[in-house]
Amino acid sequence: MTSRGAGTAFSRKNYRLSTETEKSKVTGIVNSRLLNDYLHRVFTSADGNQPAAAYRKHLTFQNLQEHLDRLLAEENDSDDSQDLGAEGRLGPSTVVLDHTSGFEGLLLVDDDLLGVIGHSNFGSIRATTCVYKGKWIYEVLISSQGLMQIGWCTLNCRFNQEEGVGDTPDSYAYDGNRVRKWNVTTTNYGKSWAAGDIVSCLIDLDEGTIAFCLNGISLGTAFDNITRGAGMAYFPAISLSFKESVAFNFGSRPLRYPLVEGYRPLQDPPVADLVKARKLLGYLKNVIHIGIDVTEGKLVEKDTSMWQLQGEPTVLITLAHIFNYFSPLMCKVYLVEDVLMTFLLSILEQGGAVESHPLIQQLLDLMWLLMEEYEVHECLKQLLMSLLRAYRFSPIIPDLGLQIHYLRLTIAVLKHEKSRKYLLSNVLFDVLRSVVFFYIKNPLRVEEAGLQELIPTTWWPNRFTKEGKESKEVKEESAEERLRRRAYERGCQRLKKRIEVVEGLQIQILKLLLNNKDRGGGEASRYIFLNKFRKFLQENASNRGNLTVLCPPEYMVCFLHRLIAALRFFWDGHKAKTPAALSGEEAYVPPQLFYNGKVDYFDLQRLGGLLSHLKKTLKDDLAAKANVLIDPAELHAVTMDDLDEDEESATSAAQSQRPSAALAIGGALARPGWLSSPTLGRANRFLSTAAVSLMNPRRPLGTLEKIKVRTLSVEQRTEEDIEGSHGNEGLLLGRPPEEPEQPITENSLLEILDGIVMMYNLSVHQQLGKMVGVSDDVNEYAMALKDTEEKISRCPKRRRDIHEELLKSQKVFSEKLNHLSRRLAWINVTIYSKEKMQDIYWLLRVCIRTIEHGDRTGSLFAFMPEFYLSVAMNSYSALKNYFSPVNSMEELPGYEETLMRLAAILAKHFADSRIVGTDIRDSLMQALASYVCYPHSLRAVERIPEEQRISMMKNLLAPYEQRPWAQTNWILVRLWRGCGFGYRYTRLPHLLKTKPEDASLPSLQKPCPSTLLQQHMADLLRSDRDLAPSFLNSVLNQLNWAFSEFIGMIQEIQQAAERLERNFVDSRQLKVCATCFDLSVSLLRVLEMTVTLAPEIFLDWNRPSSELLLRRLAQLLNQVLNRVTAERNLFDRVVNLRLPGLESVDHYPILVAVTGILVRLLVDTDVQGAECATAVLLADPCFQLRSIQYLLGHAEPSALAAAAPAPDKRHFSLHTYTEYISAEELVKVDKMLRHLSEESKQAAATTLPTSEEDLCPICYAHPISAIFRPCSHKSCK
Repeated sequence: MTSRGAGTAFSRKNYRLSTETEKSKVTGIVNSRLLNDYLHRVFTSADGNQPAAAYRKHLTFQNLQEHLDRLLAEENDSDDSQDLGAEGRLGPSTVVLDHTSGFEGLLLVDDDLLGVIGHSNFGSIRATTCVYKGKWIYEVLISSQGLMQIGWCTLNCRFNQEEGVGDTPDSYAYDGNRVRKWNVTTTNYGKSWAAGDIVSCLIDLDEGTIAFCLNGISLGTAFDNITRGAGMAYFPAISLSFKESVAFNFGSRPLRYPLVEGYRPLQDPPVADLVKARKLLGYLKNVIHIGIDVTEGKLVEKDTSMWQLQGEPTVLITLAHIFNYFSPLMCKVYLVEDVLMTFLLSILEQGGAVESHPLIQQLLDLMWLLMEEYEVHECLKQLLMSLLRAYRFSPIIPDLGLQIHYLRLTIAVLKHEKSRKYLLSNVLFDVLRSVVFFYIKNPLRVEEAGLQELIPTTWWPNRFTKEGKESKEVKEESAEERLRRRAYERGCQRLKKRIEVVEGLQIQILKLLLNNKDRGGGEASRYIFLNKFRKFLQENASNRGNLTVLCPPEYMVCFLHRLIAALRFFWDGHKAKTPAALSGEEAYVPPQLFYNGKVDYFDLQRLGGLLSHLKKTLKDDLAAKANVLIDPAELHAVTMDDLDEDEESATSAAQSQRPSAALAIGGALARPGWLSSPTLGRANRFLSTAAVSLMNPRRPLGTLEKIKVRTLSVEQRTEEDIEGSHGNEGLLLGRPPEEPEQPITENSLLEILDGIVMMYNLSVHQQLGKMVGVSDDVNEYAMALKDTEEKISRCPKRRRDIHEELLKSQKVFSEKLNHLSRRLAWINVTIYSKEKMQDIYWLLRVCIRTIEHGDRTGSLFAFMPEFYLSVAMNSYSALKNYFSPVNSMEELPGYEETLMRLAAILAKHFADSRIVGTDIRDSLMQALASYVCYPHSLRAVERIPEEQRISMMKNLLAPYEQRPWAQTNWILVRLWRGCGFGYRYTRLPHLLKTKPEDASLPSLQKPCPSTLLQQHMADLLRSDRDLAPSFLNSVLNQLNWAFSEFIGMIQEIQQAAERLERNFVDSRQLKVCATCFDLSVSLLRVLEMTVTLAPEIFLDWNRPSSELLLRRLAQLLNQVLNRVTAERNLFDRVVNLRLPGLESVDHYPILVAVTGILVRLLVDTDVQGAECATAVLLADPCFQLRSIQYLLGHAEPSALAAAAPAPDKRHFSLHTYTEYISAEELVKVDKMLRHLSEESKQAAATTLPTSEEDLCPICYAHPISAIFRPCSHKSCK
């Protein structure tokens, strides 16, 4: 490179241009006098003064190079003499992180040796250069806001997994996560930092002080009188915990905040090159400013904004001479950022649309024309990386001006087609995180972001009671409150308008990347983007275990919304041109994408299991329904060794194809996993090498159709592979007969839509849930403030000390609420706005339509990736739980219909045999369980077609053995809740006085029984003679198991609690114990539901299984009553212990459930049925009348005598629960007690005493009624 500026030889491109000067004058070269004037005006000397025409040397293109050499050398000597040298500094002149000092495995260091990610508990690393004298500065770009200690250390410092920078005597650190400074001991210092901040670390070894700045604002001196002297030299150093990431700038790039007087960066800037680059840029500006009027023979000033290279040879050759020197300099990161980027930004500073500044396009044309290709590539790469860094680490100001500035230049660069295609192919996804361009960071410190000016008045809702529930009584809003709310909403609107400007620019960038109508040759931008986007998804889907290489979820959320906006723009554009196509509101992904091998789903799980398994088991269905024939070679068993060889070869191929030079990125945002080309996952063996051929029996096969369709790896696909042509359907190969022939949209847009759904599943949903925390904090602080204000009003005047403390608390809560309400405004605009809600709703509808279309394909539905069902469930959950406080879901268009269609999907597929994954089946079951808890979604279930409702209930009533039954049982309980005996509570009576959890939890919803679904259940149990016995036997079996487990566990807990020595009961054991109790109660409620809806199953003894079921039921009820009702027995003692974790264990829930069953069998039935039930109940040896008496508080005489010394002891009685049990229900219990008392007296009178010889020797309860032959043993039946 250096030879280009010194000798007379031009490179190939420049040489071709220079020969123009030797042609005849008709070529357009101006006369020599005018040329001389022009060249002297362009190439002015350093002082800017032009010598008089008589004394200046005559310039032509022959001697211009010599003149340029002299001009560029003018200040080199003076620069060299001014160089201060490296006094006070030891080490290499290029400062990087010292990755050779034993930190391998503990930290991940980027290829440029400037970025680092924590990969252990607490890893430490230092730089290669140290300082011992003078004033020095370096910057750290904070990419994540977690636990880090940044500062200085000496060579003698020894760090480990627990101790890092600042934990040893000669190391000093600042920790913005905990807002402290560290030097063996720790004290408060500075401000909290956030991702996107820049920390400047300053050391003054003359004065012996260390200080830090945050985003250019000094935090003050952190340490003074630091150790100095012989052998004391300080290295920049950092310690960081797992997953935290930063990038250092020691001076290889311009410091972002260099305005600290007297301090030098550890790495000297390239002063000579900088001067040269600035001069050459000045000459370039002169060329743009000065025009040649050939007709008048004079020089004229030109409007720079509209400058164009209109084939003027004089100008072109002049520019060729400038670029001969300028090009090599533009490969250096410091010069690109300091000179080129600054110049390009200055062009856009004049305002107006990016399109009104064509000069940038012209300059990019020049670069491609006059620079070598590798130079343009490097220059564009460094330019984009500098822009990304500048955008990511710019502080937020009220008008977001800095972010807008950098995005506008990014758009201007990407508008240039050739540059865009190069950057898409090699840089945007390969070298840097282009997703960052679509992120709007969330300000942690609202004061610095200017939100106080933008939202001067804060407000927060006061709709919650002290317990955290929404208050039922709607209080009239005061005039002051209304004014505050409206002022706050106006501030939020101002903020929204400013953020929408940034979002609009981000969408513009994506529209450029998704352009498929490029004028130049080669592949359109959209298809390059598509392949890179798929690769991006693969990295994030396949590396979910390795958190350090994943795209942070906060970036994903913003990227998803911008991509949806851009996709819908192109979708609607295609609809406008092709009226037959579907509109964006009807979008879905056709099912053939899931099985034709054209789209890579990596190793993601399908509904029917692994892809290899599906191809073997469903190959005939693929051939018959979709005309897709799988090559038999694909179906051969593949050994693990083959897979390993495949992965190794793919790795080596990927490594050999990409030059290592492309990995040197010099950027803060790099990740090791984002730089290398990851190998294809195991499932790609089947996807990317699948040989699929068409088979269409309805018409003769054409030549093209007989050729096996190529299913290429993601990086190799072309426009034709995606969109299809000449009878080839591209991505839509293998359309099943159930799919309509109507065109949907462009195939490429379908793949992007599929990618968006996958993105939501990868991390967007979790992030949406995470950000709700700010809203929860606002509610908590609002309650605390309200409570404090009430205490102030009640505080007696004589207690001034308490009054002052309460005022201090009030001030703290108010300040925190002011801060949080402004931060919440930002989050509501960027994440939970109405527009964002509509995006998620649109995505939900896309998933619903995709699932419906896939379901129609029959067995081929098994090929659908699991994430479609997950996104359908999760996006609905997000709309209901995360967006609702801000925007009402009910206002969305077609909301009721969408709710019903989702209900139909859940009702049909929770027991779908085509779905084999246990996780997705559990998710479907949980979603259905949650669905039936809320009145509006339960009504949606009731609106689905009757056939589907009956099918759902039949699946719910399937026997509980050999399947997860707890959720099924819970669904049935929710359908019954509100109809059972004493079953109208939301929370258990004894828990009402405690603070409730989140009121939106499904289990805390008010009872909303479904009589329609109950009727379906009753009809099924009555009509299907086999269904009822199998279902009820399984319920009784599970009840027997659950209650037995519960009793066994409380015995262990009681024994542990009674030991004299100090002991602890395992919290997990308590949790399992409480779960077994809850299961027992819910199973009893299902039995109550069955007895109520279809009592004949137990009481009509004409049915073969009725008597056996009734006897089993009576036996279990008596066992439960005996265990629970005995005074001071095991259950009573454990309940009275009130152990944390056993809050739900109480007499009430289980006894009212048993009472409900008994009342239905003995009171709410006909005489014949009551007689049968009474006879069976009394015949059971475990029946004790005192258990029934206990329900109404009638204690045994012995118990009363024993309890006399403790008159406060309260006995259980249903009479005390008048809020939960109606008077009518209590009357029925009284009637049942009288009935059983009478019947038991009669039974006792008629029963003859039985001798021991006549009792069954096995149970000692029933008389002998069976003799075994031939052994003659005897027992009861």
